[in-house]
Amino acid sequence: MAEKFYITTPIYYPSDKLHIGHSYCTVATDAMARYKRLRGYDVMFLTGTDEHGQKIERIADALGVTPQQYVDKIVAGVKELWASLDISYDKFIRTTDDYHVKAVQKIFKQLYDQGDIYKSEYEGWYCTPCESFYTDVQLVDGKCPDCGRDVERLKEESYFFRLSKYQDRLIKYIEEHPDFIQPQTRQNEMINNFLKPGLEDLCVSRTTFNWGIPVTFDDKHVIYVWVDALTNYITALGYGSDDDSNYKKYWPADIHVVGKEIVRFHTIIWPAILMALDLPLPKKVFGHGWLIIDGGKMSKSKGNVVDPKVLVDRYGLDAIRYFLLREIAFGQDGNFTNEALIQRINSDLANDLGNLVSRTAGMIEKYFGGQLPVEREETEFDASLKETAKAVTEKVDGLLDNMLFSDALAEIWTLIRRANKYVDETQPWILAKDEASKAKLANSLYNLAEAIRIVSILIQPFMTKAPALIWEQIGIKDDAIKTWDSAKEWGLLPADVQVKKGPAIFPRIDMKKELEELEAAMKKAQESSVANQTKKAEEAKKAQAERKEEEPVQEITIDDFDKIKLKVGTVIASEKMKGSKKLLKNQIKIGNETRQILSGISPDYTPEEMVGKKVIVLTNLPPRKMMGEMSYGMILVAEDENGQLALASVDKTDFADGSELS
Repeated sequence: MAEKFYITTPIYYPSDKLHIGHSYCTVATDAMARYKRLRGYDVMFLTGTDEHGQKIERIADALGVTPQQYVDKIVAGVKELWASLDISYDKFIRTTDDYHVKAVQKIFKQLYDQGDIYKSEYEGWYCTPCESFYTDVQLVDGKCPDCGRDVERLKEESYFFRLSKYQDRLIKYIEEHPDFIQPQTRQNEMINNFLKPGLEDLCVSRTTFNWGIPVTFDDKHVIYVWVDALTNYITALGYGSDDDSNYKKYWPADIHVVGKEIVRFHTIIWPAILMALDLPLPKKVFGHGWLIIDGGKMSKSKGNVVDPKVLVDRYGLDAIRYFLLREIAFGQDGNFTNEALIQRINSDLANDLGNLVSRTAGMIEKYFGGQLPVEREETEFDASLKETAKAVTEKVDGLLDNMLFSDALAEIWTLIRRANKYVDETQPWILAKDEASKAKLANSLYNLAEAIRIVSILIQPFMTKAPALIWEQIGIKDDAIKTWDSAKEWGLLPADVQVKKGPAIFPRIDMKKELEELEAAMKKAQESSVANQTKKAEEAKKAQAERKEEEPVQEITIDDFDKIKLKVGTVIASEKMKGSKKLLKNQIKIGNETRQILSGISPDYTPEEMVGKKVIVLTNLPPRKMMGEMSYGMILVAEDENGQLALASVDKTDFADGSELS
């Protein structure tokens, strides 16, 4: 029975613009899955989309569609991109899938029933784009430590997971399993920055929005998106369902491949949940680095994204996959530039590999009509080439087992460059001039073809199209000599192999011309994206306006109106609320009393502009606590179709405070 291997990527937030940074993680995971399949493993490769949360709900609302309609459309684009990158996933999970929803609800209820989840009240900082909670200490300059965006101060009834209960057990586990978090720098960060300073219990439900998995025993609450998302690694296998055979077969996962910004969730929160469920932990979590462009992490919000589809359409799938896995040491940050991409294509792919295949096939056709003679005579250079091939095949397995993709490709290129040197050493064009040297010529070309066969096998995890193109030109038809293990044995290529030269597998690129054209193509794609976003925003605004027009006016009686207490007041003091972009804290004199009222009217009004304003106040609202401050009423404002605010007031500046509107 084949050995099992379970590998996952993070499930991606369904954005309409997955960039090359997202592709980097998934291509690397795909390369690992392909390598293990070539080794004979029974592989389960999981990817998918994380579709719940407040930011999804907000985007959908702005676009005038339901959250489900929004994610359905976006997920189709994600799958299309993965197809264009030849991602060989075995299962694609969506967190809106019915089986996942039911399993998550069971898990949440189990944790509640056994006392690992309890109800309390949450007050703290929340980053909506990252769907993450932070303490004051964890913020960086008052902003989210991961994405650098503004955070919101929240206070709401919530359920909490007893994360602190598992702190010591987590530290002990990580210390006893040094390979659990890779690379080593990520392990040090988790222990020193999060675990040893102390864990706080984790807020695991929300009540301020609805787009999430409902808590079955308290329908005001939806389950925190990271609890929902992390459990996908077992629900995708059938955990919590009537058929958990795949869970029993593949769990625990061999590797979770994640970006370094979410290592904390995968090595602290996720293991703690598994410990609480008394389930095995994944064997390894590998936190890779970021693609850096213009000095910062590639990010849609920064506008520095690179569209992988543009690159694939322009240079071909294999060139992009090769560049991503060769240019950057997996685990570290790496720079993305168009110059570096074209340089890799020209140097490594066109000059080294492409030229080796083209020259070898061309000479076999030219000197032997495409079919090598059986009689061969060895040369003094053969042993070195064979030794290089043997050494490379022995090293590649170990490097790939440790996800050292760049190092593995560097080793493979050692063989490619050695083969190119072998051409110069044996000089087939000289041997072809002497009839007595035909056996040496046949030997030289056979060895080159055999080196190419081995290379074509070793590049299969990285490049999915080139191996077949090489086999077609070199005449490799027998599947038995295309297997991973066959690369370790020299001389398996049939002696009378039939070769037919084809088009260049990797044509050279004019660097200067290409950079100009690529910049224009990228600019066009970006302009198209901006235009698309503008169009969507306009459509959303129109849809919202239409919905407002269509909404029936809810009539009230005079008795209902009499319940509303509106009074005139004067703002005597105003200041900005710390930690909020919109809230102003106003002191308003209303007759004989002064009330504190918080109002989200900044930046339309500054504190200085507010002081002295006559305002109309709804006075009989129940008090409300916002960001730690009490608010006793509401200032009335008008809002136009562009979102601009204007204070409601009376037309006499000397009108008495406390006067009641009727």
